[in-house]
Amino acid sequence: MFGKKEKEKWRSGVYLCTAKDSFEADLLESKLRSENIPCEKRYQGASNFLEIAMGANSAFPIDIYVPEETIEDAKNVIVAVPLEEDI
Repeated sequence: MFGKKEKEKWRSGVYLCTAKDSFEADLLESKLRSENIPCEKRYQGASNFLEIAMGANSAFPIDIYVPEETIEDAKNVIVAVPLEEDI
């Protein structure tokens, strides 16, 4: 999830990760906001248009940006936690 864009600035934030579609981006945004970490979604290609026109985005990834001072907390929030049966 973390990639070469790490530390890339965009508006008032830095790159956190890339979601594969709008559903995943919405889940990440919800989790971050529940931990009081603001975030912004940066749409790639025509994904913003497709989401508005068709109500869903499955064709293009969405980059998630957070304020630079929250980047470490944000990384800890979105780390996948294994379920007991996966251990």
